[in-house]
Amino acid sequence: MNNSDYSGVLPLNLLPDEASPRWNNKGDNGWQLIATTMVGMQSVPGLVILYGSMVKKKWAVNSAFMALYAFAAVLICWVLWAHNMSFGTGFCPILGKPAFALTQGFLLPQYGGFHVPMADYVYYEFVFAAITVILLGGSLLGRMNFYAWMIFVPMWLTLSYTVGAFSIWGKGFLEKYIIDYAGGYVIHLSSGVAGFTAAYWVGPRQSHDRQHFPPNNIIHMLGGAGFLWLGWTGFNGGSPFAANLIASLAIINTHICTATSLLVWVSLDMVVYKKSSVIGAVQGMITGLVCITPGAGIVEPWAAIIMGAMSGSIPWYTMMVLHRRSALFQSVDDTLGAFHTHAVAGLLGGLLSGFFARANLLRMMYPTCHYGPGLMYSILDGKPKDGLIQMGYQIVGAVFIIVWNVVVTSLICILISRIVDLRMKEEELDIGDDAAHGEEAYALWGDGEKMPIRWQMPPTIPSMCRRLN
Repeated sequence: MNNSDYSGVLPLNLLPDEASPRWNNKGDNGWQLIATTMVGMQSVPGLVILYGSMVKKKWAVNSAFMALYAFAAVLICWVLWAHNMSFGTGFCPILGKPAFALTQGFLLPQYGGFHVPMADYVYYEFVFAAITVILLGGSLLGRMNFYAWMIFVPMWLTLSYTVGAFSIWGKGFLEKYIIDYAGGYVIHLSSGVAGFTAAYWVGPRQSHDRQHFPPNNIIHMLGGAGFLWLGWTGFNGGSPFAANLIASLAIINTHICTATSLLVWVSLDMVVYKKSSVIGAVQGMITGLVCITPGAGIVEPWAAIIMGAMSGSIPWYTMMVLHRRSALFQSVDDTLGAFHTHAVAGLLGGLLSGFFARANLLRMMYPTCHYGPGLMYSILDGKPKDGLIQMGYQIVGAVFIIVWNVVVTSLICILISRIVDLRMKEEELDIGDDAAHGEEAYALWGDGEKMPIRWQMPPTIPSMCRRLN
């Protein structure tokens, strides 16, 4: 068909041309670009602000910079090799072949059976990869050597994230079996487990920092949390790669679950501790967002409320009660509690998605696959075996992600420790940002005053980088 065949049907601005071929749906493409931007804003500025505000004043710059650096580093690695390792031609059952995603011949053709260009898919999956690494970094704030972090980011993306993404979302051995709508396993379970593992190898903060680590700006912290919450509209709403019914359902389910989780967490704080904690509210918000992610577009809204109630209570128990009683949790310094908010909530969401997933929604989202239905609907249909099999797959997927991340993250940390120190030196830990970067978050000086002498001192560089005499 040529343009004359559409002339009496479509407005001129919707007619296909060289820049917008017939397969390109401008509505889907426009929504996908918006959704991708919203997910990107969860990291920059969302987590940059959240991390920079949720830590002590002396670590505000370092924590925010860890997030900013990771976002940039992941993008370059993603287009050079990691995208195709995650979603390209299979190299083995758990990994794709590394290749560039840089040419117009790769980026401008249609993506699969969807009505958007491949460039949308590459960038959308990048912002998912970036936020995974940044979430992992939340376990390491307040003591990790920044030079070690600079090496850790590309290594972990290459050796860990790509394996989870390819195995469950790409063309790997679990892709046809695991329900993981938008990353409960690939993103949250992996970041929570890897962050906890890396925290073990990096070591704890100084004892006085662990005992007293107040946020330096709670209002800014809420601002960062707001970017995270509203940005999740793109996180879950963009996963169908179309402005369709599943996207709409996923968005409303996301916010219903999150609001429920926040209210349950705050209620538990009030009942047990007699005070409503703002930090607790943010934690409850995050666990709700994480829990609904693997099932956002394939469960009913009433199920989202149940998932929210469970994500506001079970991670609350593991963080506020079990954490204080467990020798393991006490020995590993997980700065922002990413294990509870992401690993526990991500695992919970993955299992509940396998329980509540509805068959007709699964068909709408995955027309070429045969997931589920969830255990509850299988029982109602008189076929409990199908649901039990799906729950088994969900458990297998979780075990694979957990084991892989523990092993690979440990190996990465051990290797990096042979190159640079994983942890800052004690004198640097005493000072914080000024020692690490020569900058402070709230350095109120100026009006012609001479720059403080300490600002003129170059930051410490690893010994391996110093020129030998």
